[in-house]
Amino acid sequence: MTRPLRIGNASGFFGDRFSAVREMLDGGPLDVLTGDYLAELTMLILGRGRMKDPDAGYATTFLRQMEESLGLAAERGVRIVTNAGGLNPRGLAARLREIAARLGVDVRIAHVEGDDLLPRAADLGLTSPVYGAPLTANAYLGAWGIAAALEAGADVVVTGRVTDASLVVGPAAAHFGWARDDWDALAGATVAGHVLECGAQATGGNYAFFTEVPLGEPVGFPLAEVRADGSSVITKHPGTGGAVTTETVTAQLLYEIGGPAYAGPDVTTRFDTVRLRQDGPDRVEISGVVGAPPPPDTKVCLNHLGGHRNEMTFVITGLDVDAKIALARRQLDAAFGARRPARMEWTTIGVPASDPVTQGEATVLLRCAVLDADPGLVGRTFSGAVVELALAGYPGFTMTSPPGKGSPFGVYTAAFVPNGEVRQVTVLPDGDEVAIEPASVTAPLPEAPDGSERRAAEESESASDQPPPAQGGDPTSIVQRENAPAKATADPVDNPQTPSVSAPTVRATAGAPTAGAPTAGAPTAGAPTAGAPTAGAPTAGAPTAGAPTAGAPTAGVAAVAASAGGVPAAGAPTVRAPLGRIVGARSGDKGGNANIGVWARTDAQWHWLHSYLTIDRLRDLLPETRRHTVTRHTLPHLRALNFVIEGILQDGVSASTRFDPQGKALGEWLRARQADIPESLL
Repeated sequence: MTRPLRIGNASGFFGDRFSAVREMLDGGPLDVLTGDYLAELTMLILGRGRMKDPDAGYATTFLRQMEESLGLAAERGVRIVTNAGGLNPRGLAARLREIAARLGVDVRIAHVEGDDLLPRAADLGLTSPVYGAPLTANAYLGAWGIAAALEAGADVVVTGRVTDASLVVGPAAAHFGWARDDWDALAGATVAGHVLECGAQATGGNYAFFTEVPLGEPVGFPLAEVRADGSSVITKHPGTGGAVTTETVTAQLLYEIGGPAYAGPDVTTRFDTVRLRQDGPDRVEISGVVGAPPPPDTKVCLNHLGGHRNEMTFVITGLDVDAKIALARRQLDAAFGARRPARMEWTTIGVPASDPVTQGEATVLLRCAVLDADPGLVGRTFSGAVVELALAGYPGFTMTSPPGKGSPFGVYTAAFVPNGEVRQVTVLPDGDEVAIEPASVTAPLPEAPDGSERRAAEESESASDQPPPAQGGDPTSIVQRENAPAKATADPVDNPQTPSVSAPTVRATAGAPTAGAPTAGAPTAGAPTAGAPTAGAPTAGAPTAGAPTAGAPTAGVAAVAASAGGVPAAGAPTVRAPLGRIVGARSGDKGGNANIGVWARTDAQWHWLHSYLTIDRLRDLLPETRRHTVTRHTLPHLRALNFVIEGILQDGVSASTRFDPQGKALGEWLRARQADIPESLL
């Protein structure tokens, strides 16, 4: 039997722990070490850097890490695969060769290119009617370019914008000799790659139940022991901080995903088929993953320069908080007069204590964020106007920072182009180029995935307020153009009044569970649902060998919950408590959308959670989601729900005026909300 391929990760983002590369090389045996440096925001940052220096555009941190550790990797026979090439993989590969020569390290370096579509943006319909030509336009390449480089003997492979999971799929495909249509194996490696891509988030970092995990010492980075069939074991080097459990892995699996059909350029991975099993201390097995052909279109990451932004934060202390806030807003509005920024949003953070014993307890923060095409208006004009209120404003006036001139912001959007328009090329260590053909077999994604429900926004702007879409969709403008009429913001972030959640309103909608009632078809304790798969029987509609289907359904909630012991009966005693007592959550961003993945810790808790946490209930618990389209996906094998909230992050992290612009804390907000939870589940 072929031994597993040990693939480690040493970076989850551009700015992650610098020492992780050496720690992973020193900490135990590895075959491949990967580093993920790219995100949507990173591409924008690199694009702005390339405007100043055409030879830039890659993650310079990686070069410094290789200065320190390239020799160690070569000595131990560990191959390096990274997307640190960013917008300039050829340039980074050249710099690496210079470093290797200077250090006297004999390594073969290859790179993958072809993701940069900027020269053809107009021809491909990637320009915006609002912002014009994009600053960056990069297709998400797959794993086969990496595999070709490794098969040709490369020791280091540098890529630009590939899917994060491709850093794991490529080495596994090369090592095991997988074919392009080994869908299940490719899907299994994709899941392993998704777990590894964010580094320590898989080993206890940012984990909802963090008090259960030893985080006092540096948290170990994850590694995957990938097997020939695509299954894997997630683990970490011994003696490192953190933990690897089914729940730390579940949390990462739910991070920044959409529906259960997880599309990629090489395979569509069914996340609702993923099965986890604790395989010993700090070891979690991933198995059962089903794959299908990829979709016919490739996703493209677009970043446009959107304008300029700034923000100032007022410190409000003591009595009459509401009146002080109203005065600050009124005075700043008057200071701007008729020439207001295109977007101006206020957020109040915190609630003062009734009898504060510290100044902190007596204080709330009032944040004002502004965006406009004119850098002067949101620069010193704005921050200076705030400072000028210092002796003429509310009592106790102070701010958290001095005035500043603001900064540019970018607008992210995703587009899609036919797979054949992406010309992926692997440049081998000897300089030869290998063209990587797109997938020859594709299948569209299902329009309505099984177990999913979508609900439109309760309030939204009319279609006439929206700019015409570019190919793949164009962001709503948040920078008012010259002579353009002002319009209401898409998502005011003033703190809304929080309603009671003890008796939420749940509308009757096809497929939506009503409050307190089990979902149609959900089992009662000990009673299997009709149609639930029996042991050893494949789920109806599941792909058979040689005929995978992107939309194949998987075992439903009933199959998982039917065996749950201790499922509370209707009318069982309840306790008012935070949801986080029994559920974990992890949230994140995909452009302007946010996802909140929520999982239960036991089968009985999952049975209750699935019926309780409907879209309407989520909107009652998180009122800021009401003006957004929300989709709920079910992942029964993970005992999890995934909510996708469209547009809540506006035009992406760089342009968002929310104080949590990447939605990282939405899950913790949800866990803090109180619910009537059956006593038996606590």
